[in-house]
Amino acid sequence: MKKQFRFIWVGLVALVLSACGGVAYDEGAVRNVPDVDAIQSMQRAVDEYQAATGVLPIKESDMDMDLFIKYRVDFEKIVPTYISKSPDNAYEQGGLFQYVIWDAENDPTIKLVDLRVPEKIREVNMIQMTKEYPQFGEKVAEHIYTIDHKGLAFDKPLTVQSPYSNKLLPLLMTAHGNVIVDYAVELQQFIDDNELTPTPGEDIRYLIADESMFLPAYSVPYTVDENNEVIFMYTGVEDYEAERAELWEQYRNGELELEESAQ
Repeated sequence: MKKQFRFIWVGLVALVLSACGGVAYDEGAVRNVPDVDAIQSMQRAVDEYQAATGVLPIKESDMDMDLFIKYRVDFEKIVPTYISKSPDNAYEQGGLFQYVIWDAENDPTIKLVDLRVPEKIREVNMIQMTKEYPQFGEKVAEHIYTIDHKGLAFDKPLTVQSPYSNKLLPLLMTAHGNVIVDYAVELQQFIDDNELTPTPGEDIRYLIADESMFLPAYSVPYTVDENNEVIFMYTGVEDYEAERAELWEQYRNGELELEESAQ
C-alpha cells in the first residue's frame, strides 16, 4: 500500500508541475521540473555508493538541522563513479531542487526540497532583520502567528509556491520570530485523498514525506484532531535557531544584501 501511494502521488505531482510549464530558478537555467528518471538514477547511485563504502554520500550538517533538509546529497562523492553528473534540475547545476536523503537510518530514499521555499524565507528574514521587533500578525495557534506583511513593506500576505501543487502556501512566524511554511492545506488534501486516519499526536508530515517526491521542509509539526482535521502540534521548541543565527551573522558582516524593495 505504501508503494502504491508513493507512485500515485509522484505521478500527480509530475503531471501538475509539467502542466504549469515549470519554473525558472534563474535566467538561462534549464527547465526546472521534477524528473522521476533523475530521482531513480540518483537512488541507484546512492545505493551503490552505500553498498561499496558502508556510508551515505551526504554533506556535513549540524545535528539540530531540520530533519527534512539535514542529509543533503554530496555529489562530489558519487560523480562520476556512480553517476555521470548531477541532475540538470539540481541546485548544483543551477536548478530549482536540492537533492536530499530521507529516512537515512532505515530506508535511505532520494527526495527533493523545492528551493523556492528557503529563498522566499531568506528574503523575508533579511528584511525582518532591519526591524527592532519581529513583525507578528494575528495568533493562529499556540506559538504560531501570521506575519504583518505591511510592517515588512510587502503589499500582500506572504506566500510561497507549494511544491506539491499550484497552491500558494502561507508563510507564518513562530514565537521565536522564525519564518515557516504552513503546509496544512496540502496535508489535509493528502489525508482526505488517501482516506487516511492518523492517530492524534502523530506528526503527519512524515506521511506526506514518505509518499511524495518532495519533503515539507521549513515547517513545524502537525497532527490531526478527533475529527481528522489537520492542526499544529508545536510546543514552541525551535529547530531553526542555528540557521537564523547564521543569517544574522552574514547580514552583519555584509555578506548578505537586503532587497531594495519588497514585491
